[in-house]
Amino acid sequence: MPRSHPYRLPRVPRLPLLGAAALLALGTLSAPAQAAGEPDVTAFPGGAPSSGRPVVTPTPQQMKSAGRDLRVPDRVDLVLGDDVDTPSADVIRKALASAGARHIVTSTAGGSAPATRHHGAGLTVVAGSIKDGAVADALRATGGTVPGTLVAEGYSLASRGDSVVLAGNDGDGIYYAAQTLRQLVTGRHSLAAVSVTDHPAMPLRGSIEGFYGAPWSHSDRLDQLAFYGDIKANTYVYTPKDDAYLREEWREPYPADRLADLRALIEQATAHHVDFTYAVSPGLSICYSDPDDVNALETKLGTLHDQGARSFYVALDDISYTRWNCAADQEKYGAPGKGSAGQAQSDLLNAVQHDFIDAHPDARPLQFVPTEYSDTADSAYKSVLRAHLDPKVVVQWTGTDVVPPSISMEDARAASAVWGRKVFLWDNYPVNDYGQTTGRLLMAPYDKREAGLHKALSGIVLNPMNQAAPSKVALFGGASFAWNDEDYDAGRTWRAAAGYLAGGDPATTRALLAFFDTEHLAPTFGETDWQPQAPELGSRLEDFTKAWNSGSGAERRAALRKLDAYADVLAGAPEQIRAGVRDPAFLSQTKPWLDALDLWGGALDASLDGLRERLHSGDGQADFAEAAGLAKKAAAVTTIPGTTRPQGTIKVADGVLDTFIQQAPQL
Repeated sequence: MPRSHPYRLPRVPRLPLLGAAALLALGTLSAPAQAAGEPDVTAFPGGAPSSGRPVVTPTPQQMKSAGRDLRVPDRVDLVLGDDVDTPSADVIRKALASAGARHIVTSTAGGSAPATRHHGAGLTVVAGSIKDGAVADALRATGGTVPGTLVAEGYSLASRGDSVVLAGNDGDGIYYAAQTLRQLVTGRHSLAAVSVTDHPAMPLRGSIEGFYGAPWSHSDRLDQLAFYGDIKANTYVYTPKDDAYLREEWREPYPADRLADLRALIEQATAHHVDFTYAVSPGLSICYSDPDDVNALETKLGTLHDQGARSFYVALDDISYTRWNCAADQEKYGAPGKGSAGQAQSDLLNAVQHDFIDAHPDARPLQFVPTEYSDTADSAYKSVLRAHLDPKVVVQWTGTDVVPPSISMEDARAASAVWGRKVFLWDNYPVNDYGQTTGRLLMAPYDKREAGLHKALSGIVLNPMNQAAPSKVALFGGASFAWNDEDYDAGRTWRAAAGYLAGGDPATTRALLAFFDTEHLAPTFGETDWQPQAPELGSRLEDFTKAWNSGSGAERRAALRKLDAYADVLAGAPEQIRAGVRDPAFLSQTKPWLDALDLWGGALDASLDGLRERLHSGDGQADFAEAAGLAKKAAAVTTIPGTTRPQGTIKVADGVLDTFIQQAPQL
């Protein structure tokens, strides 16, 4: 039956839709559970999984099937080694509960975890360090492999028969093994039988809250940190532009309430195996040659170390090196310029690395974004830093432009050469704080980054949108790419992100993918878009238009029926998303776009009805007028004041859907 659209009056029913067999032949159906006429998830980029194994994201380095699925009984024995922390144990228990276990009996085994502990037709799950001989023996007995080299954050997992073993190379690896176990649940009382050997390709993976405009809320940040644990991202760089204590007032101590919020974020990050990286931006006012300013910077970092932070960052981007902030710098470094700025910054960063970072053995190496961050051309600034900056300091780079259309191995190698070290990519996607993104969510797959970049990069963090929850789509892909860039599939990971937000519900996943497609355009700072708008919808509308223009009456009716199926999914997507997505932040932050899509979906339905009526009676003008009215209302929907930068009217499949609706009366 046609969907009753909230913005449309009841309409004359359409001609019957194609049957399931015909839809299967067209590739729009793939499973009996799917309603006739609805496009399958696999219609979107990436296709279907290549095997019957569950899709695990990030894609493991090695994952093999080990036969038939395991049965998960009501009772499961869980044996935990000493190295398993509470968050890892909680993820394991939740995974087993989602697979149907009602009684999880937990025991600890210290350094002598037993390989199995059977109770009839029971299931035993062992988790611990792969360096524990008993855990390693249990892994081998279950069909797993102990790797010759133990890469940090790596793990091995084996599930076969009545045993599951999770063996981490370190504490992070145990946690990530648990996150993989969560994705191996194949149904109520069943778990995939697999052998996995896995580790990240890049040591730094995550996000940098570095956009301008409305900052994330405290609850947004807490939610993001939990999400990063789920996707095996380990880095969150805290540098919101509105935190005056990072920028204009960087010398001043935080008030007690603000410090308490930061401590809560650090604790949340730690619980989900994420490094909370505190990034201070002193460049607007610092006097590089003043020991008091250097001490003030180290004191600020020390305050955050006291709260539990162990990763620190100095941001010297978006400042001028054509002037000094104090006369003393002129005296010490000479006239302002690229070379003198490089020397002053090198002295500051080396002081922080030597006097603060090296003095705290538990601190990570200092991270730094330079004033010249978006190219690979050598300069006096870069050459001084390359010659004098402590090799332990990690340097960030945004690619060959502020918002690059792609990043190749050649680009990354050139950046590494000019900086004298592997660079740490600050990827300005899906950030939407610049003019070309006005009215947009950026929800295309993370793409156009060349496989093999782990050889030239130390890591990747994505700069997200003002809207935290919708940013998860791109962040999901960025974390997956940084974990395993050699086997990254943008479409597959995009679909997995939709499934994650949908809680696994197929109808909601389809609706989300249709919605994402209408927010697919990814602009650069210039006139070039590096990802197109609405490629799936555009392809369907193009096929329809060709069939309509060249076909007979019967062929036109068939083209209408084919497009009707997708039009119903698109028109019904907002309602399905509101009903099926359980994340209230996602729903509130996407509300203007969902509201606009409601209207645009009604306009598309009205346009198709107009074409259908023209075939029937030669008229259709009333439907076309209704479509134009709905399109006008849709084009007037605006962003929520104060929630994004810049403000503007909402864009939904612009240049694709609006163009079709405008041209439909002339077809």
